[in-house]
Amino acid sequence: MSSKTNVMPVAGALTGTLVWGLIWYPYRALVEGGVSGTLATFITYLLAMLCGMALLPGVWRELPKAGWWAVCLVLSAGWTNFGYVLAVLYGEVMRVLLLFYLAPLWTILFSYWLLGERLNRYGYMVIALSFSGAVIMLWEPQLGFPLPQNLAEWIGLSAGMAFALSNVVSRRAAHLSLQAKSYSVWLGTALLTIPLLWWQGGLSERLPAIDPQAWLILGLLGIVLCCSTYALQYAIAHLLANRAIVLFLFELVVAAISSYFLADEAMQLRDWLGASLIVSASWLSGKLLLSPKR
Repeated sequence: MSSKTNVMPVAGALTGTLVWGLIWYPYRALVEGGVSGTLATFITYLLAMLCGMALLPGVWRELPKAGWWAVCLVLSAGWTNFGYVLAVLYGEVMRVLLLFYLAPLWTILFSYWLLGERLNRYGYMVIALSFSGAVIMLWEPQLGFPLPQNLAEWIGLSAGMAFALSNVVSRRAAHLSLQAKSYSVWLGTALLTIPLLWWQGGLSERLPAIDPQAWLILGLLGIVLCCSTYALQYAIAHLLANRAIVLFLFELVVAAISSYFLADEAMQLRDWLGASLIVSASWLSGKLLLSPKR
């Protein structure tokens, strides 16, 4: 295997995780500048989709054979990204991200239901570690049962579930190319913002109110999202599962550092304890994907 073959997927994974560990900051800057999170998400993913059309012109030829699994992929991947953006805009970055990283737990369940895969010893360990980490992080004695504490955390949890579902559906939809799977992310995210934009109203007044500096940020974000999405899809397609999950965990490091210095957010001791268990579960999920079925 050539060095280029080794380097490119790793570079793709690290690029994607770097982007997703930092992307909350420009979106928050846009909100502070008067552009709502929903509108910013719609514009950036629409731009990413248009950029993808230019880079991947042949993707439309797959439309006749796409099928219902492609529709499921569009919706699950769309909520993964839209939900993630909304959650990090209005919640604590690391708590939201750790709830998102419960995705290996949901992956086990979706894989069982949709792919017929059975648990091995790593699967049971992933379930135990994920639940334990979530309980430690979310436990509030005065509130009783450990649950997300606000809407942002619930959205982050649901986005992680959608991420797990999109990964399983992506494996199920083996007939779709890497290009089509990348495009489904941009299309799905842009589509799912439309109902909320319609409900919020005033779009004809809000668009002209966006200043040139905000448009520049939106344009750059659209290009970055287009490139990073394709880079992540490339990495997933060319890396072994256990190696990929270790690289993807770099996102937590980037988010922890950036949220501390840019948003003055610090994690408590129990958050760190819960995080260590959730990270361990994510690492073990790579072992799970490589283990033989029973």
